[in-house]
Amino acid sequence: QVQLVESGGGLVQAGGSLRLSCAISGRTLSANWMAWFRQAPGKEREFVATIYRSGGLMYYADSVKDRFAISRGNARNVAFLQMNSLKQEDTAVYYCAADDSLSLSRLPRDWDYWGQGTQVTVSS
Repeated sequence: QVQLVESGGGLVQAGGSLRLSCAISGRTLSANWMAWFRQAPGKEREFVATIYRSGGLMYYADSVKDRFAISRGNARNVAFLQMNSLKQEDTAVYYCAADDSLSLSRLPRDWDYWGQGTQVTVSS
């Protein structure tokens, strides 16, 4: 069984920063891609950022580009999301996802493994 566990969410003022962490445990995964998605109340889950296993390929949603940075730990089964210059519209539950596929997808339905989510709330 595979588990993804996120941490680091919380309440922050607009303009502040947070760093999310995601760790994979249980059965060994290749986890060629790891990603962060988010879901705000009443909205669909949306892609935020993704990173390849080697750490050399990273892609971002336009809404977070230049503010967020995704990275992977040396163990490769850990991912981070550094969020800077946070805005109220960044408020959402943030989910970590992993997949063994070599193909990149920004669609939630294409990702096999998910964490339980961590709440990020940005106040004015």
